[in-house]
Parts: sequence; structure tokens; C-alpha cells
Amino acid sequence: MKLLESLRRAQTLGLDRIDAQLLHLLALERPPHDRAWLVAHDTDELVDDVLARLEPLLQRRLAGEPLAYITGAKEFFGLPLQVDARVLDPRPDTETLVEWALQVIPEDAPCDVIDLGTGSGAIALALQHQRPQARVSAVDVSPEALAVARGNAERLQLPVRFIHSHWLRDVQGAFDLIVSNPPYIRADDPHLAALTHEPLQALASGADGLEDIRAIIERAPAHLKPGGWLLLEHGYDQAEAVRALFAHAGWQNVQSRQDLAGIERCTGAKKA
Repeated sequence: MKLLESLRRAQTLGLDRIDAQLLHLLALERPPHDRAWLVAHDTDELVDDVLARLEPLLQRRLAGEPLAYITGAKEFFGLPLQVDARVLDPRPDTETLVEWALQVIPEDAPCDVIDLGTGSGAIALALQHQRPQARVSAVDVSPEALAVARGNAERLQLPVRFIHSHWLRDVQGAFDLIVSNPPYIRADDPHLAALTHEPLQALASGADGLEDIRAIIERAPAHLKPGGWLLLEHGYDQAEAVRALFAHAGWQNVQSRQDLAGIERCTGAKKA
């Protein structure tokens, strides 16, 4: 089978064009940025070894497994991360939270920052990379997730400090900024059925999807310096509810930020 025929077959089966291309590059043992090579060689015959490697990759993606788990890699805020089923697949939407955090962290002065529920380390590592003078810590309750995050930090040579804790329970000290992309999907949300490849504890959060956000808002003031910020990512339809939780708890400057699609994706406030 020629390369072009194989790519067309993958799309006919239901794969996006970019997914089909990246899986072919993986089977061909070529780097993921080498999509131009596919165009230049689209009349090449695929040898049996390549076809044998390719078919299981296609079937895994068709079964709903995230592309990042299959390739073992995901770029986030310009950083190449290694990811697998121990952590959530980092979403582009979360870059909205990073951009807001970077507006809070000074560019030329030390600042204490902590990322709660770090998973692959995506947020913490992006902030440390962009703000070298910041002292960034990252928390996760999952030892498996922390192993992934530590591995990414070591490969990227970024000095993030990692802490095993359920949110802030075992965290010491006070911070200028707390950021988090916590679980925020309702436990009965039908969309969870399509996310079975990802860790459930990183997705679902009680009957209303706000259980973890509520706990973080309640406990964060004890770990923030005066005037410190708490910034949270949440679901596409939860901004109003999260603002109400902040307001009820007495926070100041409660506000939300939109992602590139115009959806209120993050909400934050300052310690009273």
C-alpha cells in the first residue's frame, strides 16, 4: 500500500487528518514535526514492518485513546512534555490559565507560586520556564503523576519543587500565587464515558463538578500572602458558579478570563 492510500484509509476510518499523519510518522519512526516528508513521499510503498506497527496505533486512536498517550508526547506552551495514562492529557484551553498567571508573576523579581493537581507538570513547568526567578512548587495526590512531572522537569532542566499532597493539606508556607486546573466534571456527566482512557480522579468532582474547586477556595487563604491571587480553570459553563463561590468566601477582585473561543475558562480572585 502506498503512503497516500494509507493516509486516506485512516481518514476514511474516521481519524482527523493530523492524527493520521502523526500516527504514520510514528509507525515510520520519523519525528512528529516531519509532516512535509509525508507529502514528498506520498507515493512510497509502505513496507510490511511499517504496516504492522501502524495498524495497532490506528485502532488505539479509533478506540478513543488520546493521541498524546499513543505518541507519548504533547507540546504545552512551547514545551515538549512526555505524557501517558498516569496523567491528564494537557489541553490547549489550559494555556489561558498560564497566560493569566504570567500577568500576575513579576518578570524581574522572586515570587512564590504553587500549582495544585499538577499532573504532567504542564502548568508549573510553563510558569517556571517563562519566569526563571519564580520559586515554583507543584502538588499532586498521585505518586504516579508526580513521577511523570518530575521526569519532565528533569528533561527540561527546570527547578520545580514537587510535593505529594491532597491539594494543600500537606503544604507548608505561603505563596504569592496559587494556580490549579482541578477536576470539574460532574460525576454523572455523560461525557465521562468518552474519557475512559484518562485518570478519573483528574476529571470528576462530585455531584455538581465543583467539589474540588470549593475545597481549594476554602483552604487557599491560609496559604496565600496578603494580596495573593488564586486562579482556577473550570468548565465552560461554570464561571458564574465559581465567581459566586469566591464572593461568598469574601475574596476580592473576583473576575473571569475567556479562552480563544470566547468561553469564560478561568476565574480568579485576590485574598481579602
